[in-house]
Amino acid sequence: MALAAQKSKILVIGGTGYLGKYIVAASVKAGHPTFALVREATITSNPAKSALVDQFKRDGVKLIYGDINDHENLVKAIKQVDVIISAVGRLLIADQVKIIAAIKEAGNVKRLFPSEFGPDMDHAHAMEPAGSFFAGKRKIRRAVEAEGIPYTYIASNEVAGYYLANFGQENATTPPRDKVFILGHGNTKVVFVEEHDVATYTIKAVDDPRTLNKVLHVRPPANILSLNELVALWEKKIGKTLEKIFVPEDQIIKSIQESTYPKNLYVSFAHSVFVTGHGADLNDPAGVEASELYPEVEYTSASEFLDRFV
Repeated sequence: MALAAQKSKILVIGGTGYLGKYIVAASVKAGHPTFALVREATITSNPAKSALVDQFKRDGVKLIYGDINDHENLVKAIKQVDVIISAVGRLLIADQVKIIAAIKEAGNVKRLFPSEFGPDMDHAHAMEPAGSFFAGKRKIRRAVEAEGIPYTYIASNEVAGYYLANFGQENATTPPRDKVFILGHGNTKVVFVEEHDVATYTIKAVDDPRTLNKVLHVRPPANILSLNELVALWEKKIGKTLEKIFVPEDQIIKSIQESTYPKNLYVSFAHSVFVTGHGADLNDPAGVEASELYPEVEYTSASEFLDRFV
């Protein structure tokens, strides 16, 4: 009887961040030797992240202290693993060139997952300032490819905690109970993915040759909904009809152009998600579909996610 293939050693960079903590947990759950690059300042200055690091330790995660600005230490960290998953936040996207440089020097990495976790960046469009954010991620893609580093890009679309929890309502953290602002006509299809599921699909792709040098599209079939469909689903759950205020696209664009940071960033993201759309029906022959590769994953449906708020 042949021995099962050994699971790749995974280093998560940005493991204490919003999605990073889910990825670390999913890696451990799947039985991968899991490493996390952690800044010591994170432990001393942020009680919540300090508690998270303590949980990592209890889960058997190997902590490597440092950051991506320390090239020598980063190379040493990378040499201990097989796969790098970057989950760095928005402000560090451009700095991933430092990870790329360290991977090139280390020479042992089987695959890099750069920090994407949104729409397929080569097919996503957004007004400024969100447009520059997308462009920054595309620049990292091209840098990875230019260096010949094996990769997988995770196009996980809209994480539920950011958009499904609030229907795109500015400054809201829960679904609306009385009135809802519907951006544009409300018929643009949106793909919502719960955070644990983003992490699960990511880890499943790590040792899968079918995802090598591919975009992995995460589009759970039950979670492709327009804002109008989402509102109708929510109204049924709470037994109440909401007041619907439709915001014309020209009004949204004017708001983006006339507002300042951070509002202009949020509204430009919301416009790209709920009005322009991020490829719910994108046909990408060069990519692969997570739901088809991993039908065994019992993902959280949009309906199940909303049940948390009823």
